[in-house]
Amino acid sequence: MKYRIIALLLISGILSALQVNAFCGFYVAKADAKLFNNKSEIILVRDGNRTVITMSNDFKGTVKDFAMVVPVPVVLREDQIRIVNRNVFDALDAYSGPRLVEYYDENPCQPVFEYMMDAVPAMARTMNKEIDVAEDFAEKDLGVTIEAKYTVGEYDILLLSAKESSGLKTWLTQNGYKIPASAEEVLEPYIKSNMKFFVVKVNIDKFLESTSEYLNPIQIEFEHERFMLPIRLGMANSPGEQDMIVYAFTKQGRVECTNYRTVKIPTDRNIPLFVQPKFGDFYKALFDNAYTREAKRAVFLEYAWDVSLQNPMKCDPCVGPPPMQKEFQEAGVNWVNSWGGEPVFFTRLHVRYTRDRFPQDLNFQVTSNTERFQGRYIMTHPASGEFDCDAGQSYLYELQNKRRKEVDELIAMTGWEGKNAYNYIHEYSNRMNDERRNEVLFPFIKLPSGPAGMLLVFLGLLATILLIPERKSSYSRKTIE
Repeated sequence: MKYRIIALLLISGILSALQVNAFCGFYVAKADAKLFNNKSEIILVRDGNRTVITMSNDFKGTVKDFAMVVPVPVVLREDQIRIVNRNVFDALDAYSGPRLVEYYDENPCQPVFEYMMDAVPAMARTMNKEIDVAEDFAEKDLGVTIEAKYTVGEYDILLLSAKESSGLKTWLTQNGYKIPASAEEVLEPYIKSNMKFFVVKVNIDKFLESTSEYLNPIQIEFEHERFMLPIRLGMANSPGEQDMIVYAFTKQGRVECTNYRTVKIPTDRNIPLFVQPKFGDFYKALFDNAYTREAKRAVFLEYAWDVSLQNPMKCDPCVGPPPMQKEFQEAGVNWVNSWGGEPVFFTRLHVRYTRDRFPQDLNFQVTSNTERFQGRYIMTHPASGEFDCDAGQSYLYELQNKRRKEVDELIAMTGWEGKNAYNYIHEYSNRMNDERRNEVLFPFIKLPSGPAGMLLVFLGLLATILLIPERKSSYSRKTIE
C-alpha cells in the first residue's frame, strides 16, 4: 500500500507538471530593446516622493564627445549620484520583453500523456588626450551658477542653475560641452520652472583606469512631489523618432502616464509558425502599426507584474531567471531584502516620441492596478502521426480554419503582405479524406464520397475556371514567407 501511494503521488506530480507546461507553453524568442536603433533605457523607481532614475543610452562615438544635460528639480548631493552595472538593464530587458511562445497540438487519434519538448551597441574604448574639466567659476554675465561639482566613477558632474537659456547654452559651449544647436529653445521652459541642470562629461583619466569598454549607467535619487521624466531636451539631439524603454518599480501597482494615453500593446494573439525565425522583425512591424494606429501619441504597456521575491509566478512563460535581490538593489528598489520585504510591482513602458507629437515631458502616476500583462504571441505546432480517425479528420479541418485566422491576425497586427499564405493554410489538406476535403472546397454542398464525389469536384472546379472571371486570391498580396 505504501508503494502504491508513493507511485500515485509521483504520477500526480508528473501530470501536474505537464498541465503547467501545457498552460504556460515554452519560450522561443523575445523582442528586446536592442531591436530599436535610436533608443534609450531608463529605470524608474517611485516610493512616496522618492524617485530614483537610472539612465543608459546607446551613445556611439568617442567618449570625449559624450555630454549629458538632465533637468532635475533639486540640487543633488554627491551621495545621491551613483554609477551602476550595465547588466541590470540587460536582466530587466530580457525578463520583461515581449515573447514568442510555442505550443504543440495533441493528435486526437493518438492521445498521449507525456510531452517531450525543448525550450528553447557597443561603444569602442578610445585613447584620447585629456579634455579639460569645466573650471569652478560662475560666468555672472551669462547668468550661470555652479551649485555643486563632483567626480563620480568615470564622470565629471556639475549641478547648474541658470537665469536664461541663451546664457546656459553659451556657458556649456564655452566649457567644452557639445550640445545641439537647437538646445536653447528646449532649455528655456526648464529655467522658467526653476529646474536645476545635472551636467555630465567623461573624465578620460578615470575612464582609462577602469576595465570597462563601455560607459556605465548613471543613477540619481531625489525627493520631490513631481513624478516625471524630462524628454524634451533629448529631442534636441535628433529631429527624428526616438524610442525609450522605461522599467518602473513601485510598491503599489502599475505606473501609467498622465499626460499621454497609456495603452496595451496587442497581445495573446496566435500567429503562423513561419514568424519564428523573424520574430524581431514581426514585433517591430507590430509596434510600428500600433504606434501609427494611436496617432503616434501613446505610451505602450509591454509588461506589468508583481515580481516580489515571495511571488512564485512572474510571467507566462518566463524568458529567463527573474530579477533577484541584487538587481532590485542595483535599480534602487531599496525596500527589498533577503527575506523579500514589501511588494515590488514591475511595469515596462515603451514610448516612441518626436518633438511635434510629444511636446511635453512625460508625467507619471503610481496606480493601484496590479493586473498582470505581457506582450505574448502564440505559435502552435500541428499534431504529428496519422489522422485516420473521425476526430483526426475533424482536427485537420479545424487546423485549416485556425491557420487562416493566424494569417489574418498577422496581417492585422503588422500590415505585412505576401503570397505564400495559401500554402501554409492548406499544408495538411492532402491528409484529409474525400468527405472532409469536399467540405473545405464546397462547405454548403453535401457531396458523395469516392469517385462520384471526385468527379463532381473536378467538374465544379472546371466550371469555376471557365465561367468565373479571374480574380486574385485574398492572400495573393502578402509578402510573408
